[in-house]
Amino acid sequence: MHSSIKIGLFFLFLTIFGTGCTKHQKETRPIVSVTTFPLYDIVKHIAGDSVKIVHILPFGVEPHEYEPTPKIVASIEKSALIFYSGAGLEPWTAGFHFKQRAVNMSQYVALNHFEKTRAIDPHYWLDFQNMKKAVTLITRELIQITPKYKQKYIKNEKAYLEMLEKLDEKFKITLAHCNRDTIIVNHNAFGYLAKKYGFGVASLSGLSPEAQPNAKNIIRLIETIKEHNVSTVFFEDFASDKAIKGIANATHTAVDVLKPLGNITADEAKENLSYEAMMQINLQKLSKALSCH
Repeated sequence: MHSSIKIGLFFLFLTIFGTGCTKHQKETRPIVSVTTFPLYDIVKHIAGDSVKIVHILPFGVEPHEYEPTPKIVASIEKSALIFYSGAGLEPWTAGFHFKQRAVNMSQYVALNHFEKTRAIDPHYWLDFQNMKKAVTLITRELIQITPKYKQKYIKNEKAYLEMLEKLDEKFKITLAHCNRDTIIVNHNAFGYLAKKYGFGVASLSGLSPEAQPNAKNIIRLIETIKEHNVSTVFFEDFASDKAIKGIANATHTAVDVLKPLGNITADEAKENLSYEAMMQINLQKLSKALSCH
């Protein structure tokens, strides 16, 4: 065989089999596991491709009732760092033995408590000040496991904090002057937003979207809708909309989806929608429902 042909075949062999080996190289980046979409969004924007992110809660799944599969448990055990939301949002963490550093984020933010029941509202990421605290903590923790990216992380932290400042300002301005003062929701997940921007929330069920509505609550909501001249009732992607749509039909009000953002749908994940984008959508819907101007 001609020498030039041999050389050509040799390089062709390297190209084919060398590329195949590259694709199957062992993952060397540290694994960072997170339980909720807001935590996923923060790690993604701060760390980028420098870590492998495992989203423990699959996209499209309701966070309150989720139990990790054996495959996910294996990923958690391989993780260098785990961030979980806390405040009772993930019951499975109570009896789970984390082999590596696991950070309960609820211990570092300002939590709302319900005076009557003494329950904690776990949806703290709907307060931008809490998100800022989470961003700062997560950045610090990421630097500990990958110090060579410190400057990159600090730069990305600054950009994310600036984004949250702008969101906060936009919410303040948009919701400052509204003709209505109350929203109706499927479950009580929007207390942080309501407290911060001065509107009321009436819900069909409590803190869990899986709580079964009763006749008393339905009657109470219908009365609230009439009293506050509510134009829209909201439900969410991961809970049954049957009861809330029944209330809407009875009161001739519109129905729409409002996002608590504990998780997002699989389609939204495919569209690569961010926390910022989702909160912008929430703001548009709140502004319309409250007749803000």
